[in-house]
Amino acid sequence: MLLASALLTGALAGCSSLNEKASEAMGGYIPQWAGGLPADAPPRPGTARYDEWMKERERLRQMPAAEREREQQAQQARTAQPAEQSGLDPVH
Repeated sequence: MLLASALLTGALAGCSSLNEKASEAMGGYIPQWAGGLPADAPPRPGTARYDEWMKERERLRQMPAAEREREQQAQQARTAQPAEQSGLDPVH
């Protein structure tokens, strides 16, 4: 019994390091409705996208507030899609 318990503990301890790495890698692929990251979540630190994101944040931070608001509104207008193109009926 003691030997079986020791083997089981060793097997489970080996899985924990694998699960930790797998959860980091798979976290970005799980849809938001299933508990994954939201679409507007920042990139993970240590990636190239994170460095670009931080540079953009710093650029916006140094910009005057009025210009920053105009630029953000223009960017939202470029990325927004009309309801007819989304394929979904409007909710009233």
